[in-house]
Amino acid sequence: QVQLVESGGGLVQAGGSLRLSCAASGTIFMFETMAWFRQAPGKQRELVATITPGISTNYADSVKGRFTISRDNAKKTVSLQMNGLKPEDTAVYYCNVVPPAHWGQGTQVTVSS
Repeated sequence: QVQLVESGGGLVQAGGSLRLSCAASGTIFMFETMAWFRQAPGKQRELVATITPGISTNYADSVKGRFTISRDNAKKTVSLQMNGLKPEDTAVYYCNVVPPAHWGQGTQVTVSS
């Protein structure tokens, strides 16, 4: 069973940066497409960014040019560098395989205006 542990969230002012990390276990990580999702209060969970085993990336329009997803297959981690944060980026952020398996606890990101 895939296990995912997210970290790196926090409170930041608009325009600031955060780097999220996710440690994965219970899967052959190097063969997985990984993704970051987020869920804002009262909204459905949405896909933020994906990265394939071949390091192809894709982003939601709302974060293009501001967020960067990366992976380290040796460490079995996937990261999300978030720059130029906006209040609308406030959400709980989750990583997962694609298609999603068991969800972790997520990490809270709060952006103040």
